[in-house]
Amino acid sequence: MSDTVYTGARDALIVVDVQRDFCPGGSLPVPSGDEVVPVINRIVPYFGRWIYTRDWHPADHVSFSGCPEFRDGSWPPHCVQGTPGADWCPSLDMPMNAILVSKGDDPKHEAYSGFQVGGLDLAEFLRRHMVERVFITGLATEYCVRQTALDALAAGFTVFLVKDAVRGISAEGAEHALGEMEEAGVVRIRSDQMVDTGERPAPSHHEHEDPIDPD
Repeated sequence: MSDTVYTGARDALIVVDVQRDFCPGGSLPVPSGDEVVPVINRIVPYFGRWIYTRDWHPADHVSFSGCPEFRDGSWPPHCVQGTPGADWCPSLDMPMNAILVSKGDDPKHEAYSGFQVGGLDLAEFLRRHMVERVFITGLATEYCVRQTALDALAAGFTVFLVKDAVRGISAEGAEHALGEMEEAGVVRIRSDQMVDTGERPAPSHHEHEDPIDPD
């Protein structure tokens, strides 16, 4: 897509798993994964709603293997709750009222998307806050980014994938995932196509007109 995309009050930014273990030096690094951080930081101010997802695994998570094959169900331990590897990548900006979604915290189940979390109906949350379009960024293209985008589509949202704000594990795998997402209806754009209109969602208020918690 070569057209300008204007962001407004009915848009939300989804930042997928930009955590230390997925950045260089982590236990499951995505090549050049840290390069998404400045791109995400640049477009954070374009939005009034933000969703940050993270892997938040128990130490005995079903996907962990002592001899990992780097595929579904056989990963090295990563993003274990309370460890430095589960922290956000350095310098990642997060607005104070961003919504944090932890996934993969059930030791018996994997979750590649914030839309698969049992304790939060993310799709309903977004609908309730009048979100119509979501913009996907983060790590890694073939797995959690892909699944988040496909789940958002299935939930009825218009989905944009910010191409320069995602990174994949392999060039071939990432390109295959991008093609799959595009075929499903995800719109691929670059961050330099995005223009902020300055429109923001109206804040929620209680009877004395003071702002209340966003959810």
